[in-house]
Amino acid sequence: MERILTRWIDIPDLRHLNVYEAHGGYKALRKALFDMTPEEIINEVKASNLRGRGGAAFPTGVKWSFIPKDSKKPVYVCCNADESEPGTFANRYQLENDPHGIIEGILITCRAVGAHTCYVYLRGEFNLQKRRLDEAIAEARAKGYVGRNIMGSGFDVEIYTHRGAGAYICGEETGLLESLEGKRAYPRNRPPFPAIQGAFGCPTVVNNVETLTNVPHIITRGGDWYKSIGPEKSPGPKLFCLSGHVNKPGLYELPMGYPLKDLIYEVGGGILGGKKLKGVIPGGSSFPIFTAEEAVKVNMDFDSVRAAGSLMGTAGVMVMNEDTCMVDALRTIAHFYHHESCGQCTPCREGCGWIEKLLIDLEAGRGRMEDLEILIDAATNMEGNTVCVLADSLSMPVKSFVPKFRDEFEEHVRLGRCPFRETGTAAKGHAAAAAAR
Repeated sequence: MERILTRWIDIPDLRHLNVYEAHGGYKALRKALFDMTPEEIINEVKASNLRGRGGAAFPTGVKWSFIPKDSKKPVYVCCNADESEPGTFANRYQLENDPHGIIEGILITCRAVGAHTCYVYLRGEFNLQKRRLDEAIAEARAKGYVGRNIMGSGFDVEIYTHRGAGAYICGEETGLLESLEGKRAYPRNRPPFPAIQGAFGCPTVVNNVETLTNVPHIITRGGDWYKSIGPEKSPGPKLFCLSGHVNKPGLYELPMGYPLKDLIYEVGGGILGGKKLKGVIPGGSSFPIFTAEEAVKVNMDFDSVRAAGSLMGTAGVMVMNEDTCMVDALRTIAHFYHHESCGQCTPCREGCGWIEKLLIDLEAGRGRMEDLEILIDAATNMEGNTVCVLADSLSMPVKSFVPKFRDEFEEHVRLGRCPFRETGTAAKGHAAAAAAR
Protein backbone atom coordinates (compact mmCIF):
# COMPACT_ATOMS: atom_id res chain seq x y z
CA MET A 1 0.00 0.00 0.00
CA GLU A 2 1.15 3.53 -0.77
CA ARG A 3 2.16 5.41 2.37
CA ILE A 4 -0.09 8.44 2.72
CA LEU A 5 -0.16 9.44 6.38
CA THR A 6 3.38 8.18 7.03
CA ARG A 7 5.09 9.67 3.97
CA TRP A 8 7.91 10.83 6.23
CA ILE A 9 9.23 7.25 6.26
CA ASP A 10 9.98 7.54 2.54
CA ILE A 11 10.72 11.28 2.49
CA PRO A 12 13.48 12.34 4.89
CA ASP A 13 13.05 15.77 6.50
CA LEU A 14 9.41 16.10 5.43
CA ARG A 15 8.90 18.29 8.50
CA HIS A 16 10.78 21.12 6.80
CA LEU A 17 8.72 23.44 4.59
CA ASN A 18 10.94 23.28 1.49
CA VAL A 19 10.81 19.45 1.50
CA TYR A 20 7.05 19.44 2.15
CA GLU A 21 6.46 21.86 -0.73
CA ALA A 22 8.69 19.80 -3.05
CA HIS A 23 6.38 16.84 -2.48
CA GLY A 24 3.09 18.61 -3.18
CA GLY A 25 2.71 20.43 0.08
CA TYR A 26 0.10 23.22 0.30
CA LYS A 27 -1.27 22.48 -3.18
CA ALA A 28 -4.45 21.18 -1.56
CA LEU A 29 -4.73 24.44 0.39
CA ARG A 30 -4.37 26.45 -2.82
CA LYS A 31 -7.10 24.35 -4.43
CA ALA A 32 -9.37 24.82 -1.41
CA LEU A 33 -8.83 28.58 -1.40
CA PHE A 34 -9.11 29.36 -5.11
CA ASP A 35 -10.96 26.50 -6.81
CA MET A 36 -13.55 25.41 -4.24
CA THR A 37 -16.23 27.00 -2.14
CA PRO A 38 -16.51 26.09 1.55
CA GLU A 39 -19.59 24.02 0.72
CA GLU A 40 -17.68 22.12 -1.95
CA ILE A 41 -14.90 21.32 0.51
CA ILE A 42 -17.40 19.96 3.03
CA ASN A 43 -19.18 17.95 0.34
CA GLU A 44 -15.89 16.43 -0.86
CA VAL A 45 -15.04 15.34 2.69
CA LYS A 46 -18.56 13.96 3.08
CA ALA A 47 -18.17 12.05 -0.18
CA SER A 48 -14.93 10.50 1.09
CA ASN A 49 -16.69 8.96 4.11
CA LEU A 50 -13.80 10.08 6.30
CA ARG A 51 -14.72 9.20 9.88
CA GLY A 52 -13.05 10.77 12.89
CA ARG A 53 -9.89 9.00 13.99
CA GLY A 54 -10.07 10.19 17.59
CA GLY A 55 -12.20 7.27 18.73
CA ALA A 56 -15.82 8.24 18.08
CA ALA A 57 -15.69 7.53 14.31
CA PHE A 58 -18.23 10.27 13.52
CA PRO A 59 -18.36 11.34 9.84
CA THR A 60 -16.07 14.35 9.55
CA GLY A 61 -17.88 16.21 6.78
CA VAL A 62 -21.18 15.86 8.61
CA LYS A 63 -19.58 17.25 11.77
CA TRP A 64 -18.35 20.29 9.84
CA SER A 65 -21.80 20.86 8.34
CA PHE A 66 -23.26 21.38 11.83
CA ILE A 67 -21.47 24.73 12.11
CA PRO A 68 -24.10 27.47 11.60
CA LYS A 69 -23.79 29.32 8.31
CA ASP A 70 -23.09 33.05 8.63
CA SER A 71 -22.55 32.78 12.38
CA LYS A 72 -22.53 36.15 14.14
CA LYS A 73 -20.04 34.71 16.60
CA PRO A 74 -16.47 33.74 15.69
CA VAL A 75 -16.00 30.14 14.59
CA TYR A 76 -13.08 28.15 15.97
CA VAL A 77 -11.24 25.00 14.97
CA CYS A 78 -9.55 22.96 17.69
CA CYS A 79 -7.01 20.30 16.79
CA ASN A 80 -7.05 17.62 19.47
CA ALA A 81 -3.42 16.54 19.93
CA ASP A 82 -3.94 15.34 23.50
CA GLU A 83 -3.08 11.74 22.66
CA SER A 84 -3.64 10.10 26.05
CA GLU A 85 -5.27 6.73 25.38
CA PRO A 86 -2.99 3.93 26.67
CA GLY A 87 -1.75 1.93 23.72
CA THR A 88 -1.92 4.87 21.29
CA PHE A 89 1.13 6.68 19.92
CA ALA A 90 0.35 7.80 16.36
CA ASN A 91 -0.13 11.55 16.80
CA ARG A 92 3.24 12.04 18.45
CA TYR A 93 5.01 10.73 15.33
CA GLN A 94 2.84 12.82 13.04
CA LEU A 95 3.59 15.97 15.03
CA GLU A 96 7.32 15.19 14.98
CA ASN A 97 7.60 14.22 11.32
CA ASP A 98 4.74 15.79 9.35
CA PRO A 99 3.71 19.03 11.10
CA HIS A 100 2.99 20.80 7.80
CA GLY A 101 0.51 18.07 6.89
CA ILE A 102 -1.35 18.87 10.09
CA ILE A 103 -1.18 22.61 9.44
CA GLU A 104 -2.50 22.21 5.89
CA GLY A 105 -5.37 20.07 7.17
CA ILE A 106 -6.16 22.72 9.77
CA LEU A 107 -6.17 25.53 7.22
CA ILE A 108 -8.49 23.67 4.82
CA THR A 109 -10.82 22.88 7.72
CA CYS A 110 -10.86 26.54 8.72
CA ARG A 111 -11.73 27.50 5.15
CA ALA A 112 -14.55 24.95 5.08
CA VAL A 113 -16.25 26.13 8.28
CA GLY A 114 -15.39 29.83 8.14
CA ALA A 115 -12.95 29.83 11.06
CA HIS A 116 -10.07 32.29 11.36
CA THR A 117 -8.49 30.88 14.51
CA CYS A 118 -7.30 27.38 15.39
CA TYR A 119 -6.04 26.12 18.73
CA VAL A 120 -3.90 23.01 18.80
CA TYR A 121 -4.25 21.40 22.22
CA LEU A 122 -1.25 19.15 22.86
CA ARG A 123 -0.68 16.48 25.46
CA GLY A 124 1.32 17.90 28.35
CA GLU A 125 4.27 15.58 27.78
CA PHE A 126 4.60 16.55 24.11
CA ASN A 127 7.55 18.91 24.49
CA LEU A 128 9.45 17.93 21.34
CA GLN A 129 6.22 17.67 19.38
CA LYS A 130 5.13 21.19 20.37
CA ARG A 131 8.53 22.56 19.41
CA ARG A 132 8.39 20.89 16.00
CA LEU A 133 4.87 22.17 15.36
CA ASP A 134 5.73 25.70 16.48
CA GLU A 135 8.74 25.69 14.13
CA ALA A 136 6.54 24.56 11.25
CA ILE A 137 3.90 27.21 12.02
CA ALA A 138 6.63 29.87 11.97
CA GLU A 139 7.88 28.57 8.59
CA ALA A 140 4.34 28.55 7.19
CA ARG A 141 3.66 32.07 8.47
CA ALA A 142 6.86 33.39 6.91
CA LYS A 143 5.81 31.88 3.57
CA GLY A 144 2.30 33.33 3.73
CA TYR A 145 0.41 30.11 4.49
CA VAL A 146 -0.58 31.18 8.02
CA GLY A 147 -1.71 34.62 9.14
CA ARG A 148 -3.40 37.37 7.16
CA ASN A 149 -4.35 37.14 3.48
CA ILE A 150 -3.18 33.56 2.96
CA MET A 151 -1.69 33.14 -0.53
CA GLY A 152 -3.31 36.46 -1.49
CA SER A 153 -6.78 34.96 -1.08
CA GLY A 154 -8.07 37.45 1.46
CA PHE A 155 -8.63 34.60 3.93
CA ASP A 156 -6.98 34.91 7.36
CA VAL A 157 -6.10 32.12 9.81
CA GLU A 158 -3.98 32.19 12.94
CA ILE A 159 -2.86 29.00 14.68
CA TYR A 160 -1.96 28.81 18.36
CA THR A 161 -0.48 25.86 20.24
CA HIS A 162 -1.50 25.10 23.82
CA ARG A 163 0.03 22.35 25.94
CA GLY A 164 -2.04 20.79 28.71
CA ALA A 165 -0.81 19.28 31.96
CA GLY A 166 -1.03 15.61 31.05
CA ALA A 167 -4.65 14.87 32.05
CA TYR A 168 -6.38 12.03 30.21
CA ILE A 169 -9.74 13.75 30.48
CA CYS A 170 -8.52 16.60 28.27
CA GLY A 171 -8.68 14.21 25.32
CA GLU A 172 -12.48 14.37 25.66
CA GLU A 173 -13.45 17.26 23.42
CA THR A 174 -15.47 19.29 25.92
CA GLY A 175 -12.93 18.69 28.70
CA LEU A 176 -10.35 19.98 26.22
CA LEU A 177 -12.42 23.10 25.62
CA GLU A 178 -12.83 23.76 29.34
CA SER A 179 -9.07 23.43 29.84
CA LEU A 180 -8.37 25.66 26.85
CA GLU A 181 -10.54 28.33 28.45
CA GLY A 182 -8.44 28.16 31.61
CA LYS A 183 -10.89 26.17 33.70
CA ARG A 184 -10.74 22.76 35.32
CA ALA A 185 -11.27 20.13 32.64
CA TYR A 186 -14.73 18.96 33.66
CA PRO A 187 -16.51 17.59 30.56
CA ARG A 188 -19.69 19.43 29.64
CA ASN A 189 -23.24 18.21 29.43
CA ARG A 190 -24.46 18.00 25.84
CA PRO A 191 -26.46 19.49 24.16
CA PRO A 192 -25.41 22.10 23.29
CA PHE A 193 -22.71 20.46 21.23
CA PRO A 194 -19.44 22.22 20.38
CA ALA A 195 -20.67 22.98 16.86
CA ILE A 196 -23.17 25.37 18.47
CA GLN A 197 -21.45 26.33 21.72
CA GLY A 198 -17.82 25.29 21.89
CA ALA A 199 -14.69 27.31 22.64
CA PHE A 200 -15.52 30.57 24.44
CA GLY A 201 -19.22 29.96 23.80
CA CYS A 202 -18.76 30.01 20.01
CA PRO A 203 -19.29 27.42 17.25
CA THR A 204 -16.32 25.07 17.21
CA VAL A 205 -15.05 22.08 15.25
CA VAL A 206 -12.87 19.65 17.20
CA ASN A 207 -10.93 17.08 15.16
CA ASN A 208 -7.91 15.05 16.13
CA VAL A 209 -4.51 15.10 14.43
CA GLU A 210 -4.94 11.98 12.31
CA THR A 211 -8.34 13.10 11.04
CA LEU A 212 -7.00 16.46 9.91
CA THR A 213 -3.98 14.99 8.13
CA ASN A 214 -6.32 13.03 5.88
CA VAL A 215 -8.00 16.20 4.64
CA PRO A 216 -5.32 17.54 2.23
CA HIS A 217 -5.10 14.16 0.49
CA ILE A 218 -8.88 14.05 0.05
CA ILE A 219 -8.95 17.56 -1.43
CA THR A 220 -6.04 16.79 -3.78
CA ARG A 221 -7.17 13.35 -4.97
CA GLY A 222 -10.92 13.38 -4.36
CA GLY A 223 -13.43 11.65 -2.17
CA ASP A 224 -13.92 8.76 -4.59
CA TRP A 225 -10.20 7.95 -4.47
CA TYR A 226 -10.26 7.97 -0.69
CA LYS A 227 -13.37 5.80 -0.55
CA SER A 228 -11.62 3.19 -2.72
CA ILE A 229 -9.23 2.38 0.17
CA GLY A 230 -10.77 -0.22 2.46
CA PRO A 231 -14.50 -0.70 3.17
CA GLU A 232 -16.78 1.88 1.58
CA LYS A 233 -18.51 2.83 4.84
CA SER A 234 -15.28 2.98 6.82
CA PRO A 235 -12.57 3.81 4.28
CA GLY A 236 -9.12 5.29 4.10
CA PRO A 237 -5.66 4.63 5.46
CA LYS A 238 -5.38 4.05 9.21
CA LEU A 239 -2.50 4.32 11.66
CA PHE A 240 -2.35 1.21 13.84
CA CYS A 241 -0.41 1.34 17.10
CA LEU A 242 0.73 -2.22 17.73
CA SER A 243 2.10 -2.98 21.20
CA GLY A 244 2.43 -5.78 23.70
CA HIS A 245 3.69 -9.32 23.15
CA VAL A 246 4.59 -9.11 19.47
CA ASN A 247 7.99 -9.39 17.84
CA LYS A 248 7.70 -6.13 15.92
CA PRO A 249 5.66 -3.57 17.86
CA GLY A 250 5.34 -0.17 16.27
CA LEU A 251 3.27 2.26 14.22
CA TYR A 252 1.92 0.86 10.94
CA GLU A 253 -0.14 2.49 8.20
CA LEU A 254 -2.57 0.03 6.66
CA PRO A 255 -5.91 0.23 4.86
CA MET A 256 -9.06 0.15 6.93
CA GLY A 257 -10.47 -3.37 7.09
CA TYR A 258 -7.04 -5.00 7.45
CA PRO A 259 -7.35 -8.39 9.21
CA LEU A 260 -6.30 -8.25 12.86
CA LYS A 261 -4.75 -11.72 12.51
CA ASP A 262 -2.45 -10.46 9.73
CA LEU A 263 -1.57 -7.34 11.71
CA ILE A 264 -0.38 -9.52 14.59
CA TYR A 265 1.23 -12.43 12.77
CA GLU A 266 2.51 -10.89 9.52
CA VAL A 267 3.05 -7.18 10.15
CA GLY A 268 3.87 -7.67 13.83
CA GLY A 269 5.97 -10.80 13.29
CA GLY A 270 3.92 -13.05 15.55
CA ILE A 271 3.81 -13.53 19.29
CA LEU A 272 6.96 -12.77 21.24
CA GLY A 273 8.92 -15.85 22.28
CA GLY A 274 6.76 -18.19 20.23
CA LYS A 275 4.03 -18.08 22.86
CA LYS A 276 0.32 -18.50 22.20
CA LEU A 277 -2.02 -15.55 21.76
CA LYS A 278 -4.40 -15.06 24.67
CA GLY A 279 -6.19 -11.76 24.14
CA VAL A 280 -6.18 -8.51 22.16
CA ILE A 281 -7.59 -5.09 22.99
CA PRO A 282 -8.24 -3.58 19.54
CA GLY A 283 -8.67 0.13 20.20
CA GLY A 284 -6.79 1.22 23.30
CA SER A 285 -7.28 0.24 26.94
CA SER A 286 -10.83 1.57 27.24
CA PHE A 287 -12.50 -1.05 25.04
CA PRO A 288 -13.63 -4.67 25.37
CA ILE A 289 -10.99 -7.34 24.93
CA PHE A 290 -11.08 -10.07 22.27
CA THR A 291 -10.10 -13.62 23.10
CA ALA A 292 -7.55 -15.24 20.78
CA GLU A 293 -10.36 -17.10 19.00
CA GLU A 294 -12.29 -13.86 18.42
CA ALA A 295 -9.29 -11.77 17.41
CA VAL A 296 -8.23 -13.92 14.45
CA LYS A 297 -11.66 -13.45 12.82
CA VAL A 298 -11.86 -9.64 13.01
CA ASN A 299 -11.17 -7.06 10.31
CA MET A 300 -9.93 -3.72 11.62
CA ASP A 301 -12.48 -1.12 10.62
CA PHE A 302 -15.04 0.70 12.74
CA ASP A 303 -18.08 -1.32 11.73
CA SER A 304 -16.44 -4.76 11.73
CA VAL A 305 -14.89 -4.34 15.16
CA ARG A 306 -18.19 -3.10 16.58
CA ALA A 307 -20.04 -6.04 15.06
CA ALA A 308 -17.52 -8.39 16.71
CA GLY A 309 -18.28 -6.93 20.15
CA SER A 310 -15.66 -4.22 20.73
CA LEU A 311 -14.70 -0.80 19.34
CA MET A 312 -11.71 0.21 17.23
CA GLY A 313 -11.27 3.55 18.98
CA THR A 314 -7.85 4.95 18.19
CA ALA A 315 -6.56 1.58 16.92
CA GLY A 316 -4.24 1.06 19.87
CA VAL A 317 -3.87 -2.70 19.41
CA MET A 318 -2.58 -4.30 22.63
CA VAL A 319 -1.53 -7.94 22.31
CA MET A 320 -1.33 -10.33 25.29
CA ASN A 321 0.27 -13.77 25.30
CA GLU A 322 -0.61 -16.89 27.27
CA ASP A 323 1.47 -15.83 30.29
CA THR A 324 -0.56 -12.66 30.86
CA CYS A 325 -2.54 -12.55 34.08
CA MET A 326 -5.87 -11.09 33.03
CA VAL A 327 -6.73 -10.07 36.60
CA ASP A 328 -3.53 -8.08 36.82
CA ALA A 329 -4.04 -6.61 33.34
CA LEU A 330 -7.51 -5.42 34.30
CA ARG A 331 -6.20 -4.13 37.64
CA THR A 332 -3.66 -2.01 35.74
CA ILE A 333 -6.41 -0.60 33.51
CA ALA A 334 -8.60 0.13 36.55
CA HIS A 335 -5.74 1.93 38.30
CA PHE A 336 -5.30 4.20 35.28
CA TYR A 337 -8.95 5.21 35.03
CA HIS A 338 -9.31 5.62 38.79
CA HIS A 339 -6.29 7.94 38.74
CA GLU A 340 -7.53 9.88 35.68
CA SER A 341 -11.18 10.31 36.69
CA CYS A 342 -11.86 14.03 37.01
CA GLY A 343 -14.22 13.34 39.91
CA GLN A 344 -17.14 15.33 38.56
CA CYS A 345 -19.57 12.38 38.46
CA THR A 346 -20.16 10.10 41.45
CA PRO A 347 -20.53 6.82 39.50
CA CYS A 348 -17.12 7.38 37.91
CA ARG A 349 -15.34 8.87 40.93
CA GLU A 350 -16.50 6.14 43.30
CA GLY A 351 -16.97 3.30 40.85
CA CYS A 352 -13.46 3.39 39.38
CA GLY A 353 -11.94 3.29 42.86
CA TRP A 354 -14.22 0.49 44.00
CA ILE A 355 -13.37 -1.63 40.98
CA GLU A 356 -9.64 -1.04 41.44
CA LYS A 357 -9.83 -2.09 45.12
CA LEU A 358 -11.70 -5.29 44.24
CA LEU A 359 -9.09 -6.17 41.61
CA ILE A 360 -6.20 -5.42 43.98
CA ASP A 361 -7.73 -7.85 46.48
CA LEU A 362 -8.30 -10.50 43.82
CA GLU A 363 -4.73 -10.26 42.56
CA ALA A 364 -3.37 -10.39 46.12
CA GLY A 365 -5.39 -13.50 46.96
CA ARG A 366 -7.90 -11.74 49.21
CA GLY A 367 -10.80 -11.92 46.77
CA ARG A 368 -14.16 -13.68 47.14
CA MET A 369 -16.30 -15.36 44.52
CA GLU A 370 -19.04 -12.78 45.08
CA ASP A 371 -16.57 -10.05 44.10
CA LEU A 372 -16.87 -11.16 40.48
CA GLU A 373 -20.57 -10.32 40.44
CA ILE A 374 -19.90 -7.05 42.27
CA LEU A 375 -17.41 -6.11 39.55
CA ILE A 376 -20.02 -6.67 36.84
CA ASP A 377 -22.76 -4.87 38.81
CA ALA A 378 -20.56 -1.85 39.54
CA ALA A 379 -19.46 -1.62 35.91
CA THR A 380 -23.04 -1.90 34.66
CA ASN A 381 -24.24 0.87 36.96
CA MET A 382 -21.38 3.16 35.93
CA GLU A 383 -21.96 2.81 32.21
CA GLY A 384 -24.02 5.54 30.58
CA ASN A 385 -24.61 7.38 33.86
CA THR A 386 -21.93 10.07 33.68
CA VAL A 387 -21.33 13.29 31.75
CA CYS A 388 -18.54 11.79 29.63
CA VAL A 389 -17.53 8.24 28.80
CA LEU A 390 -14.57 7.82 31.16
CA ALA A 391 -16.68 5.58 33.40
CA ASP A 392 -17.61 3.53 30.33
CA SER A 393 -13.89 3.29 29.53
CA LEU A 394 -13.45 1.10 32.60
CA SER A 395 -16.89 -0.48 32.52
CA MET A 396 -16.39 -1.97 29.05
CA PRO A 397 -13.10 -3.74 29.87
CA VAL A 398 -14.54 -5.10 33.15
CA LYS A 399 -17.63 -6.45 31.40
CA SER A 400 -15.47 -8.26 28.85
CA PHE A 401 -12.47 -9.42 30.91
CA VAL A 402 -14.48 -11.01 33.73
CA PRO A 403 -16.88 -13.19 31.68
CA LYS A 404 -14.34 -14.09 28.98
CA PHE A 405 -11.64 -15.11 31.46
CA ARG A 406 -13.85 -16.05 34.42
CA ASP A 407 -12.02 -19.30 35.14
CA GLU A 408 -8.86 -17.30 35.70
CA PHE A 409 -10.61 -14.86 38.05
CA GLU A 410 -12.10 -17.77 40.00
CA GLU A 411 -8.73 -19.49 40.21
CA HIS A 412 -7.32 -16.45 41.99
CA VAL A 413 -9.99 -16.91 44.65
CA ARG A 414 -9.59 -20.70 44.96
CA LEU A 415 -5.80 -20.57 45.24
CA GLY A 416 -5.67 -17.47 47.41
CA ARG A 417 -2.96 -16.05 45.13
CA CYS A 418 -2.23 -15.19 41.51
CA PRO A 419 -1.56 -18.44 39.60
CA PHE A 420 0.81 -16.56 37.29
CA ARG A 421 3.14 -15.60 40.11
CA GLU A 422 5.61 -18.05 41.54
CA THR A 423 5.10 -19.27 45.09
CA GLY A 424 7.75 -18.30 47.62
CA THR A 425 9.35 -21.76 47.64
CA ALA A 426 9.52 -21.97 43.85
CA ALA A 427 10.89 -18.46 43.60
CA LYS A 428 13.68 -19.26 46.07
CA GLY A 429 14.53 -22.40 44.11
CA HIS A 430 14.79 -20.45 40.83
CA ALA A 431 16.94 -17.80 42.51
CA ALA A 432 19.29 -20.45 43.92
CA ALA A 433 19.58 -22.10 40.51
CA ALA A 434 20.33 -18.77 38.86
CA ALA A 435 23.02 -18.01 41.47
CA ALA A 436 24.63 -21.42 40.94
CA ARG A 437 24.87 -20.73 37.20
